[in-house]
Amino acid sequence: MNGATPQPQPSHSHSHSIGELSARTGVPVRTIRFYSDTGLLPPTSRTPAGYRRYGDAALGRLHLIGVLRELDVDLATVRRVLDGDLSVAEVAAAHADATALQIRALRLRHSVLRLVARRGPDPEETVLMHRLARLTSDERRRMVADFVAALDAGTPQAHEAGAALRTALPDLPDEPSDAQLAAWVELAELMADADFRAGMARAALPPSDEDALPGADSEKAAELVPFVRQAVADAREAGIDPDGAEAVPVVDAVVERFAAVLGRPDGPELRDWMARRFAAGHDPLVERYWRLVWAVNDWQVIPGHLPFQPWMVQALRRSGRVSPSPR
Repeated sequence: MNGATPQPQPSHSHSHSIGELSARTGVPVRTIRFYSDTGLLPPTSRTPAGYRRYGDAALGRLHLIGVLRELDVDLATVRRVLDGDLSVAEVAAAHADATALQIRALRLRHSVLRLVARRGPDPEETVLMHRLARLTSDERRRMVADFVAALDAGTPQAHEAGAALRTALPDLPDEPSDAQLAAWVELAELMADADFRAGMARAALPPSDEDALPGADSEKAAELVPFVRQAVADAREAGIDPDGAEAVPVVDAVVERFAAVLGRPDGPELRDWMARRFAAGHDPLVERYWRLVWAVNDWQVIPGHLPFQPWMVQALRRSGRVSPSPR
């Protein structure tokens, strides 16, 4: 020891002005001053002239504040994180859930805008579409339940229709595709239509085989209709167009079976009678309802589950303009 007075060691901590913090972090001076005034970024010391000075720890604190604010965390929550009452992980989890809800809402808004642009509705219809699209899942289920319950309160046939509806209720997912949303809006409009509700109340769903041939003997219809239903399902599965030449053998086979069972000759009169009977046994709106349910639920359309009447009516009417194929 030589008796020399020990010298103070240099400090590794630096003192920063608000301007220096701004230059190093990119946060505007006005914003840093605001954080400081509200206590989120307290100064480490002040100069004799009263200017605020900040230590190195303030840099990390300011970076954290900036990140949290960029993630849309409110100032009260930021303060709780800085005070140690909440962890960053807890805040991130809560805001991730909130952001997911915002994304879902934006996707729904985007789908509604695309639907409005595509359909070009008037102002009143636009408001209705928006309201239908924004219903909660519970509100949508209640709307469907009320529709079915109204059928139950009617005739025994309407009660049967309501029972059939319950076998496949529409259930729009929380994040629907554009196609699902469009199907749901159209479906909701159908359910609110008095004429459609009346038609549903008159029809068993799906149509029973006996209803497919009004005026025909029920036992004979029960034998014939499953045959034509399967024939049409097979034709659809094979991609046969009812207006195409490949449909002729299908029609001929069906007419031949009808002629044999009903004891009537194959010819234009029988084919016209069949076309009229099948057309009378089919309600296009009922078919549309089921197609919309499939679309909302994102179910695959199975050819055998489609009403057979439209395909057969079209094929029969085409065949009526040409001579039946020779046996």
